[in-house]
Amino acid sequence: MSTLTITTIQSNLHWENKVANLQQFEEKIRQLQRTEIVILPEMFSTGFSMQTEKLAEKMDGPTVAWMKKLSAEKKIILTGSLIIEDEGNYYNRLVWMLPNGQYGYYDKRHLFAYGQEDQHYTPGNKRLIASVKGWKINLLVCYDLRFPVWSRQKPADSSLADLVASEMEAHDFPMPPPEETGSSATEQSPEYDLLVYVANWPERRNHAWKTLLQARAIENQCYVVGVNRVGNDGNGNYHSGDSMIVDAMGTVLYTKSHEEDIFTITLEKGSLEEVRNKLPFLKDGDRFLIA
Repeated sequence: MSTLTITTIQSNLHWENKVANLQQFEEKIRQLQRTEIVILPEMFSTGFSMQTEKLAEKMDGPTVAWMKKLSAEKKIILTGSLIIEDEGNYYNRLVWMLPNGQYGYYDKRHLFAYGQEDQHYTPGNKRLIASVKGWKINLLVCYDLRFPVWSRQKPADSSLADLVASEMEAHDFPMPPPEETGSSATEQSPEYDLLVYVANWPERRNHAWKTLLQARAIENQCYVVGVNRVGNDGNGNYHSGDSMIVDAMGTVLYTKSHEEDIFTITLEKGSLEEVRNKLPFLKDGDRFLIA
């Protein structure tokens, strides 16, 4: 049964300083051995900033180029979100970079109005589900965690699977064609196996962060990985990290608070399938889709 080795990097961020942030992450990534996916926090190159005009880049800009270079050199998949300008709009965009230079991306759907993110950024409207070694990985950003409908597990034969496949193809990112996730799929087979959240989630609401990560794992019968930052941002918000990896039963496999940390774990597909087969709760779910 397939395994997947991932590395989470919980780090402080230099406020609105791309050069310093990319340098520190490159130093951390270059020391890694035997990993397949490396996950960075939300807005890893700047911190959670609303200075879009000052900090935004195009997709052919230096930070995406940096991701492409490092992904190729280390032969890893590298992901995290950054500030992107695209056709006059600004996005909090998660980039999923492959070693061969191909990439997919997801624009954060739920913008944090309490922090005025909705006044500076445009929300996304499509999810990104990546396929790696037979694993399906649903990629989301921070505040999305509070909205379970957006991450709701659906059978792979639902019409939404075709929507996701079409979006992936639009970005020239490898994905099984719709017919492979359509009627030929096993009845009620889950849409994804791993749910990833990259975040800048402050300590004062960390109880919600930790509780909701476990809830998303339990209700969707999947692994969940949440990668957060530590330290203070430019607005005086302190982040305790609390990055976490949770299995489908809600058991915490890893967490770290108040410290920078690099953690590598190998996830077992067999353990996930065992839970789903022993406790086939997903098949009892409602068949409707919420558009």
